[in-house]
Amino acid sequence: MTFYEKENELDVDIGNRHIVIQRRYEFIGAFNDLLIAVWFLVGSIFFLNDSLMQSGTWLFIVGSAQFLIKPLIKVASLIHVANIYNTQFPEDSEKTI
Repeated sequence: MTFYEKENELDVDIGNRHIVIQRRYEFIGAFNDLLIAVWFLVGSIFFLNDSLMQSGTWLFIVGSAQFLIKPLIKVASLIHVANIYNTQFPEDSEKTI
């Protein structure tokens, strides 16, 4: 286990599993951001046509709801890494937030 300290932050290296998990959650977050951009772009285009305005509004609502998903992805990532850390280092689990 390696500790790195930079600017009042402590990064604990728990191996390759941390990197793999972090990359998966980053991909999910990036994919979520891509979908948000698509919904808002298509919704904006739909607003140019009166007959598609209601569909455009729904796309804005879907995109806005996906903004709620973004912090949930981050929290899930933090919980997942903390669980792995607690499994690998059970003696330090009392110190983990």
